[in-house]
Amino acid sequence: MVSIEEFQKMMKRIYFSRDFKRGALETYMWLKEEVDELWEAAQKGERRALEEEFSDVIAWLASLANVLDIDLEKATLNKYDNRCPKCGSSPCECIFHMKRC
Repeated sequence: MVSIEEFQKMMKRIYFSRDFKRGALETYMWLKEEVDELWEAAQKGERRALEEEFSDVIAWLASLANVLDIDLEKATLNKYDNRCPKCGSSPCECIFHMKRC
């Protein structure tokens, strides 16, 4: 299995030159487009399309993190260290008020 760090490094090796030239804003716009495509696939319920769109979202997220020099694995594990970052519980015990936790 590949770690988040290894995946991000792979994306950097494959795409960083183009991503860096494109810049953060344009890379973000690609990520945003992929998230929209993910939602469209979710509405259709087509598993293969969902798998492809989830893959694209993760790849573009890693690319944006590379352009902005962010270690995704470190950032993610610092915030989500086996618990909800808001209430500190696992599973989350935040009270649902139509707002995201």
